[in-house]
Amino acid sequence: MALRGILACLCLLAVLPCSHQTKNCSSQFLEDLTADLQMAVECSAKPRWTLQQMATLLLNVRNLTKTLRDSQGDQLVKCPQPKVPKNGGLACASVANSRFCKPLCNHGYDFAFLRKSRVFEECSAATGYKWSTQYIGGNKLAVCNEAALQVAGAKSAYFAKGEDCLTTMGNEQRKNDTLEEVAEELKNHDGVDGDVVSLSLLCG
Repeated sequence: MALRGILACLCLLAVLPCSHQTKNCSSQFLEDLTADLQMAVECSAKPRWTLQQMATLLLNVRNLTKTLRDSQGDQLVKCPQPKVPKNGGLACASVANSRFCKPLCNHGYDFAFLRKSRVFEECSAATGYKWSTQYIGGNKLAVCNEAALQVAGAKSAYFAKGEDCLTTMGNEQRKNDTLEEVAEELKNHDGVDGDVVSLSLLCG
């Protein structure tokens, strides 16, 4: 499998943990991922990969490990796993017993609904441990559609031109900057009082 395909699988794994009954996180998916990772190990022993390619893969594995460790905080809250928007991502964090996720769209995509004043979606006791969302039922928090202009969301709800969620995930500095911005926004969010912890970035 091409390096890009392997890295895509690694980034998809960042949405774990999830039950093996869900469509996108089936047992077959995990088996296929394991096989892809084994292939990556075998290919790394051959000279066809450049040092840059191997370094990129190792960086993504490290970032994935950190993301999975950070996302363990999700289990402290009785919240279902939110659906990550295609062509975008979710930046999530916990405060006390509440979980907040900020939908983000890649450059060239915009939200299906106006959400300039709706930066975060919440899951907590106050919401019955269900996600507040503009969509009826389910765990879909946002949809990112291809668009020439990005006007539906807050200025900070979009990845910069020339970047997207996956490239941000692969760049430790950019990822940290994105999550730090989310933490600051959350501290100023109405009704939020407490330490911001378990920050994670998930890509669709």
